[in-house]
Amino acid sequence: MSIFRSIMDGIFHRNPAEHAQTTKPDEPPKGAEEEGTGPLSAAPDSAPEAPGHTAASQPVDVVAILSEMEAKSGRQLNWRQSIVDLMKLLGLDSSLAAREELAKELGYTGSTTDSAAMNMWLHKQVMRKLAENGGKVPAGMLA
Repeated sequence: MSIFRSIMDGIFHRNPAEHAQTTKPDEPPKGAEEEGTGPLSAAPDSAPEAPGHTAASQPVDVVAILSEMEAKSGRQLNWRQSIVDLMKLLGLDSSLAAREELAKELGYTGSTTDSAAMNMWLHKQVMRKLAENGGKVPAGMLA
């Protein structure tokens, strides 16, 4: 599973009951899709339903979910600005190698040796991709 998919799953499908509500019965099991398919690379005329949506649902409030997760964790993390803290909050590997892999997945063309610049780009790009896939993200996190 891609790192970005793990981020989406950590936000959109926090528990099995919620996942069941957004998964269609005829949908292939998680991980069964071929690489290069799905919401991030679908053709415009075949746009699939976003993972955070059902036919009658509202966008997933990313900030509310992450704020609740942070409160439950008892830790203070700067996930609103830091990709490292965002990944930690979601229980994901936040090592430089993992962030470099995420950068590769999302098409980062800058130097990975400048980890500060890469991290800032990653956070903005992750927030943009979450918004594109059914997440409600404040404009300030997208710019």
